[in-house]
Amino acid sequence: MRRLIVAAMTSVDGVIQAPGGPGEDRSGGFAHGGWVWPYEGDDAAMDGLFTRPFALLLGRRTYDIFAGYWPQVPSDAPHGGIADAFNGATKYVATHRPETLAWQHSHALGADIVSAVRALKQREGPDLVTQGSSELVHQLLATELVDELRLLVYPLLLGRGKRLFDDGTQPAAFRLAATRTTPAGVVISRYLRDGEVRSGSSAHD
Repeated sequence: MRRLIVAAMTSVDGVIQAPGGPGEDRSGGFAHGGWVWPYEGDDAAMDGLFTRPFALLLGRRTYDIFAGYWPQVPSDAPHGGIADAFNGATKYVATHRPETLAWQHSHALGADIVSAVRALKQREGPDLVTQGSSELVHQLLATELVDELRLLVYPLLLGRGKRLFDDGTQPAAFRLAATRTTPAGVVISRYLRDGEVRSGSSAHD
């Protein structure tokens, strides 16, 4: 069974909108696009996540951003390795316009996204990895399809913007499998699903 990994760059207050550039996503009046670049450095492509086979699971807005950028990046460029990996990977996309998926190896998820993702997880193949795609991620977290969180938490507050978690997220326990801090102060953590939420009490008998 394939695993589904939500991989995200997030501020301390949970904002994931437009990390890559000022014009990436200005919806809602977001004014801080490109907030990851002052901290660029030792993230090692999310700690090796993209050095083994994977398939991308993308919302339509993120797909369009990626499709307009990564195919133009040559292999010998600074980010050529990740460009080659993204260009060669299978892309599964939540979209109402399947006929416009021009990036190679792209496939529409269809009208019932949750059922399509659940079926993909039952097939043989590489892990499914999200990037950005906040609305899609919210659906996955609301239907308990996420097996792993791979989070890069940047040391800043953005105050407003699209967030990784919303009120539809279903309760679940996760186990911290690995963590490290980059020289720039980015905390990279890997969390694995670990059953139901367990509770207790500080009250004395």
